[in-house]
Amino acid sequence: MTVWMTLKIALSALNRNKIRSLLTMLGIIIGVAAVIATVSLGQGARQQVQEEIASMGTYTLHVRAGSSRSWGVRGGAGTMNTLTAEDFDAIRHECPTVRAVSPSARIMSQVVFGNQNWNTRIEGYNEQYPGLRNWKIALGRFFEAGHVKLAARVAVLGQTVSNQLFGGTNPIGHSIRIRNLPFQVLGVLERKGFNAWGRDQDDTIVVPHTTVQKKFLGGVRYVDSGIIGAVSARAAPVAEQQVTALLRQRHRLTTNEENDFRVRNLSEIAEAADATNRTMTMLLASIAAVSLLVGGIGIMNIMLVAVTERTREIGIRMAIGARPSAVKLQFLSESVVLCLCGGFLGLAFGVGSAVALSYFLSWPTLISIDFVVISILFSTTIGIGFGYYPAYKAARMDPIDALRYE
Repeated sequence: MTVWMTLKIALSALNRNKIRSLLTMLGIIIGVAAVIATVSLGQGARQQVQEEIASMGTYTLHVRAGSSRSWGVRGGAGTMNTLTAEDFDAIRHECPTVRAVSPSARIMSQVVFGNQNWNTRIEGYNEQYPGLRNWKIALGRFFEAGHVKLAARVAVLGQTVSNQLFGGTNPIGHSIRIRNLPFQVLGVLERKGFNAWGRDQDDTIVVPHTTVQKKFLGGVRYVDSGIIGAVSARAAPVAEQQVTALLRQRHRLTTNEENDFRVRNLSEIAEAADATNRTMTMLLASIAAVSLLVGGIGIMNIMLVAVTERTREIGIRMAIGARPSAVKLQFLSESVVLCLCGGFLGLAFGVGSAVALSYFLSWPTLISIDFVVISILFSTTIGIGFGYYPAYKAARMDPIDALRYE
């Protein structure tokens, strides 16, 4: 008997009891759909976290001023002013695992252009900031090292600020006022959107950090934080150690003294978030896969009923020369066809559920081809595993006893 003939007979047998076949497949349909939808949600959340971390910079360390202590009372992070732009210059030149650095100083201010105004963050960095944040320029250009050295009044706008002040017009070359000081607009940053904490990353203006220090902060020498880019993900932990050691040396801290700064490795945050998300995805997928096993048990039960119902048919086939292996293959193929049909229907429902969740609830989803293939293969394996015993039982029947069966 050919494979095509075997499948044709299997489909014909299942077609005789459409409702029972559909109900039998229901467990497989629900299981596959649940696995696909769950994994899609998990993969989508994982990708969103990775994109959020990437938007903050690749292989990036953040250095912040530490907390002050006075008479036993400790201030919050950033209350101890010990970080300077010279510290970051030293890090750039003395730490081999560091590729770029930028000190940071920021304020909030009202910005005016013509009869338009907007309150936003004024963030001071150096010329290496776009590379550290993976932030490209949409229009114009970013400021240069000469602008930083001269504390020039130049600005690069985020998309939100550009839209609020200039609408749809090109802002390049225009002058805006920040605390009554004129700033020439050099460029506009590409849109980044909201981060995971709901902050609009495009609601910002980037200027040289020296300008913020001299024009707005009274010429202070200290900076509250800075960004450091490692040469690679593997080098980030080493860079963290080198930066910590160098800053302790420059700040003349003894062995018993605490750091007067804080170094945060974003790569570690990304890895931790990714590991947590991956664990939760696998846990939910495992729970959803239980319904596949329940569906497999249901298929085995129905196939055993089918063997009992078709005992005389089995006897007739054997009596006219059918081999036991052919009978076994026949019932096994029916079980596999049931699981495959259920698997493909479940795949359709799972993909549809993922798309619907993404569209109506704005949940991030990412359909994984790997899990689609695994789900179909798993459903096929269930068909073979749970269909083998009924097929084996049918093949072991004695033709004479089968023909006598009432």
